[in-house]
Amino acid sequence: MQTTAVYAGSFDPPTRGHEWMIERGAELFGRIIVAVARNPEKPYTYPLEQRVGWLSELVKRFPNAEVATIENEFLAHYAARVGASYVIRGIRDEDDYRYERAMRYVNGDLNGNLTTVFLMPPRELCEVSSSFVKGMIGPEGWQEIVRRYLPGPVFRDLAVSHG
Repeated sequence: MQTTAVYAGSFDPPTRGHEWMIERGAELFGRIIVAVARNPEKPYTYPLEQRVGWLSELVKRFPNAEVATIENEFLAHYAARVGASYVIRGIRDEDDYRYERAMRYVNGDLNGNLTTVFLMPPRELCEVSSSFVKGMIGPEGWQEIVRRYLPGPVFRDLAVSHG
């Protein structure tokens, strides 16, 4: 029986931390769906199509990975609809843990068959977030700093679009 997991996020933009999570998910599960969330109430820096494109590039090397979108649907309900029994979430620090623990209980209330799997990225990726990376773009020499935090396809696009 194939196990399916969902790894959901806004990925605005995808970072090396996200890439690490996808790699681990592809190793652990028979099928991993990387689900790009679109919340109409939330402003995004990069359009949905661009975020999906970046992730599609990242998952190409994993035959058991695919990219999808979630819009106006609870993650627990989405997981049930696509046949996923697991949700993968990253824990970088204590704040992430508190938030993700609460979300795990909510998701469990909405879908009692859903198991949340917490993964901790390696130390060099723990401080990397999309917000952190976006805050580094712009000042002279930003490329050399940001390059280490972004997967190749994402960095190349941002280097072109932000000069």
